[in-house]
Amino acid sequence: MPEHGSVPSLASTLQQQLADALTAALPDAGTADPLLRRSDRADFQANGILALAKKLKGNPRELAGQVTAALPAGELIQDIEVSGPGFLNITLADRAIVETLAARAADTGGRLGVPVDAAAGTTVIDYAQPNVAKEMHVGHLRSAVIGDAMVRILEFTGESVVRRHHIGDWGTQFGMLIQYLTEHPGALKHEGDAADGEAAMSTLNRVYKASRALFDSDEEFKARSRDRVVALQAGDPETLELWQGFVDESKIYFHSVFDKLDMEVRDPDIVGESGYNDMLEETCRILEETGVAVRSEGALCVFFDDVLGPDGNKVPLIVKKTNGGYGYAATDLSAIRDRVQNLKADTLLYVVDARQSLHFKMVFETARRAGWLNEDVQAVQLAFGTVLGKDGKPFKTREGETVRLEDLLDEAVSRATAVVREKAEKVGLSEDEIVENGRYVGIGAVKYADLSTSAVRDYKFDLDQMVSLHGDTSVYLQYAYARIRSILRKAGDAVPAAHPELALAPAERALGLHLDQFGEVLSEVASGYEPHKLAAYLYQLASHLTTFYDQCQVLSPDNAPEVVENRLFLVDLTARTLHQGMELLGIRTPERL
Repeated sequence: MPEHGSVPSLASTLQQQLADALTAALPDAGTADPLLRRSDRADFQANGILALAKKLKGNPRELAGQVTAALPAGELIQDIEVSGPGFLNITLADRAIVETLAARAADTGGRLGVPVDAAAGTTVIDYAQPNVAKEMHVGHLRSAVIGDAMVRILEFTGESVVRRHHIGDWGTQFGMLIQYLTEHPGALKHEGDAADGEAAMSTLNRVYKASRALFDSDEEFKARSRDRVVALQAGDPETLELWQGFVDESKIYFHSVFDKLDMEVRDPDIVGESGYNDMLEETCRILEETGVAVRSEGALCVFFDDVLGPDGNKVPLIVKKTNGGYGYAATDLSAIRDRVQNLKADTLLYVVDARQSLHFKMVFETARRAGWLNEDVQAVQLAFGTVLGKDGKPFKTREGETVRLEDLLDEAVSRATAVVREKAEKVGLSEDEIVENGRYVGIGAVKYADLSTSAVRDYKFDLDQMVSLHGDTSVYLQYAYARIRSILRKAGDAVPAAHPELALAPAERALGLHLDQFGEVLSEVASGYEPHKLAAYLYQLASHLTTFYDQCQVLSPDNAPEVVENRLFLVDLTARTLHQGMELLGIRTPERL
């Protein structure tokens, strides 16, 4: 095996050998799929011969025998049994398992033998979309967490990823805010550190409430605010400068929240609604000239045969309003033009609430009709469900208010720190380590609860469950990693080393075969935009590890040195796989817990 580069999985190698054997034994069958899958009866089962026999009008058990005879002699297969109507039950050789894992461990690129997709293209991911001058709440959590995980996973598998944070930074409310700022020029100044996110949000909240109160009570201020919207849209320099003040203040706040989430959000990636302002009129002109959009009661609209209102009439996508203002559709369509034509994207991935699915269905179809999306460029909505409280209802405070995202994250870290502190004395953690690990465990708990649920499903936000050491939680996985690191520290002179000549115990085989699936799982997760499948894989890996510990002592003095080294090798590769998998989900794995 090469020291650096992809390592074929055992399943893919077996699949190829079976396919070649099918072709050799049954040349008339053409290219045939052996339909290989994991099995309870053996390591793998191949079910493709039954369908092939029906097609060729042959005896499936006889065909299975011919295929078995055509398999190459080698070290991959230990045993193969023809079962039932031509199924093949296949057990792999222990040596093949250990040698393949050894090749993964020896990958000096640190990728554990996972291949890079040479045919990967460019994906623009639209995620983490807060609004300027407004607090982030629990509803912003899923887009940020799911989007960040997909960025990491796609980049790891070879995709060129462009991040886009489509923040709400344009529109009529800014007329009100800017007008208030012109009349109260010191309103955006706040006490304390200029980079303090909470102070920034407190200032923005105060300005928003004061301007809203004045807007609702003073007709003259309301009129001046509406004039200010016109000045903003016309690009008036003074107005734009004041608007930029709100944006900059909001970014200080956004970055403070994303820092708490342990996420990197870079300024160049923040391209909000305002970023497409200069394209809106041209987008409308193109749509109208090509007949994709038509005038209806003064508005520029796109109609669809399958989008009907309660009255049975077609519901349009409004691109330009009757009063000449632009709808969200104009901005979203301009963003598609920019991402396809300027960023050269092959895929546009939108991590957006499932409740906006109809809007994006209409926007994507409009873009297809205009030719901006085609066979070479696809747009996909990675729709996600709602965060619910323990009662199964949308997550609110006791007062019925939307939960602030910062409060939720602070509470998670507080709960997790208490859990870490309980174990700290036994492990010998310092106060600084307790605080740091408490943050990693708390934020990891929140992220994992989200990512371990299929995105489109709603899920209950239950902090007690999230920070539990038991069950399908990130804490369980983090402790599994820390336990391995502890064993490796206690190993003394013994070092992890693969010994292919040794026979494997059942728990060693199960752990080894699961480790070998890592690359295939990542490929499936990346192609289907399904991070919950990576979370499920990692939980199953930790479960295999627990069974392994119960049945196979690692550092027992009764073990021969080579058995100790081989088991250290298995747990070391498990730790590296857990660490890499959790990192792709955006979750830290502390060395000691």
